[in-house]
Amino acid sequence: MTAFWILAPVMVAAATAILFVRKAVHAALLLAVVMISLAVLYAVLEAPFLFAVQIIVYTGAIMMLFLFVLMLVGVDASDSVVETIPGQRVTAGVFGILLGVLLLIGIAQISLGTVVGLEEANSGGNIQGIANVLFSHYVFAFEVTSALLITAAMGAMVLAHRERLTPKPTQADRAAQRLRDYAETGAPLGPLPAPGVYARHNAVDTPALLPDGSPLPSSVSRVLVARGVVRSAPDLADDIDEVQRSLGVPAAGQGPAPATTEEEQP
Repeated sequence: MTAFWILAPVMVAAATAILFVRKAVHAALLLAVVMISLAVLYAVLEAPFLFAVQIIVYTGAIMMLFLFVLMLVGVDASDSVVETIPGQRVTAGVFGILLGVLLLIGIAQISLGTVVGLEEANSGGNIQGIANVLFSHYVFAFEVTSALLITAAMGAMVLAHRERLTPKPTQADRAAQRLRDYAETGAPLGPLPAPGVYARHNAVDTPALLPDGSPLPSSVSRVLVARGVVRSAPDLADDIDEVQRSLGVPAAGQGPAPATTEEEQP
């Protein structure tokens, strides 16, 4: 009873928190807490087979598989919550209520002592008693359940599989597409220049300078442009003059740069 009064509040709190957490990984970890606590209760009730199955199969295999899938694939927080099947929430609520009533009836029968024969069934051992009942009286239901699980796994693979309608693009195809985009829309062939290129610092609000000294708008985030926090042209005057001097371009109000002789050329 001590283990129950300690673990029961933990299980209830973890199960309730699953309904309110925002991240799927946190929900999976809370579900693992519920499963491990349930396994401990099985051990306290002298059901070693259910204890081992709960730890090895549910917590160790299925739950960890959920976590691996969530971590590898990820979950988009912007997924649509629109029902694809009409009335599925009402149906889920009805079946949830029926399951709760069934659990209450089972707990009430066990608490009131109306369930008899457990001691006789476990007289030769809990694992031996479960094996005797499972593979004798309920062998047909056991085989049908295993076939149903295999069919469900195959159905999930078929539903998740997507046929590729077009061949996978190669590196040459991607390069040709970038050239077409450049010819049609003027999209840059390579990656966008980083903030602060050809400037005195690499602040995110400093646009890159082209070889002629003019700022490059695509080098600054559109969010900063919308907020109006990008450095203006007067702030870039010193940088523009420096770039123009390095390229031999005369600044505004100055004459043409002196021509270099062959001796002065490197």
